Amino acid sequence: MVAKSAMTMRIPALVPLPLPSTSGLRREDEFELLRLLAGATLSPERVERIVNWDFGTLDWNEFIRLAEHHGVLPLAASNLIKHGFTESGRVDPGRGLPLEIERSLRSAYEANLRRGLWFSAELARIMQHFDRRQVRALPYKGPVLAQSLYRDVALRSFSDLDFLISPRDFERAKQALAEVGYRPDVELTPAIERLWLRVGYERSFDGAAGKNLVELQWAVLPYFYAVDLHRAGVRTEDMRIEGLLQRAGRTLVGGREVPCLSPEDSLLVLCLHAAKHLWTRLIWLCDIAETVRLPTIDYALLFSRAQKLGITRIMAISFWLVKNVLHGELPAPVTVMTAADPQVAVLGKEFAQRLERGAAYDFESTEYFRLIMKLRERRSDRWRYLWRLVWTPGAGDVAAVRLPETLFPLYRILRIGRLTQRFIWSRL
Repeated sequence: MVAKSAMTMRIPALVPLPLPSTSGLRREDEFELLRLLAGATLSPERVERIVNWDFGTLDWNEFIRLAEHHGVLPLAASNLIKHGFTESGRVDPGRGLPLEIERSLRSAYEANLRRGLWFSAELARIMQHFDRRQVRALPYKGPVLAQSLYRDVALRSFSDLDFLISPRDFERAKQALAEVGYRPDVELTPAIERLWLRVGYERSFDGAAGKNLVELQWAVLPYFYAVDLHRAGVRTEDMRIEGLLQRAGRTLVGGREVPCLSPEDSLLVLCLHAAKHLWTRLIWLCDIAETVRLPTIDYALLFSRAQKLGITRIMAISFWLVKNVLHGELPAPVTVMTAADPQVAVLGKEFAQRLERGAAYDFESTEYFRLIMKLRERRSDRWRYLWRLVWTPGAGDVAAVRLPETLFPLYRILRIGRLTQRFIWSRL
């Protein structure tokens, strides 16, 4: 009962406040403050700017909306309470953090803490059962990231638990999840599930406390993105996850020691995840910024793997955005990497402007596909991406027409037809 109430609790919305309307202000004011607050450890320069900020000019409803959208409300709440002071604690009471806002921020932080503790306990419970059933699984993001990077599960918001597994372990992992109360969000036939294990990369699971609470992932990205982890020097029959499992470290979550990605693999995965979504949320940049602060990263090894995967531009753009959007400090090797490719600054500025405007992407549009191609520095990778994009059926293709397993190759023809139709409509 306690667990369920923690899960169903939403981050409290801001109630109407007795403040004058500030809707005419430029939105950059709220966004600028938000990116100053988006960090677990703030530099003295950022703290000074926060301390001297004139909070009386802010549209707080817009600020809260932006913080929730970018996934950094817990971070912003914690840093504002710590550095923003209340009206009674300021020399100039009119410039301080209003008491009503402070109460709302504390409520949001505490709600996220309860949710994070529930997820942490659930992660420990699932991993314990996976161990009993000898299911190899590597939890990442969620509580693992919150604990390893932010040292406080309340500072990182998340809404599900992600587990990386080997494709050959999927059925056993699915059965183990069923034994602890989780079922697939969509029931697939055995034939469709086999197809999805070849061309997809994840399945979501529902539990008693809500929908889509657990994800099993047997690849970091969908197949058509053409980023194959086996090209990073992992020579095993499993082309996607095996190397990550072999290099995994250990961390403590929910009172239980669980495996976690190595620092180098974590940074690769975080950059890939942010690039997949075209860096549209600040929290993904925060994760990268906090990771590069780790003193144990072997940058020579990291860059070698990135080159083999053909994702040095993706990593460099991620680092450029950390520096120019979050005012983050970068290690010397990273700074050299961002300067090596002239396209990094060009694309970085485009993504930074879109991030600030809150621009949304249609992830099935030709514009999105074009931008993903620009992120790959090697022509061969761009062609592999284009080829797989055209020939790899997706969930929408399978849902559009149900074919018997013997006719599954026809999904490729259907895929081409649907992409052609989408392209034509985009040109009208």
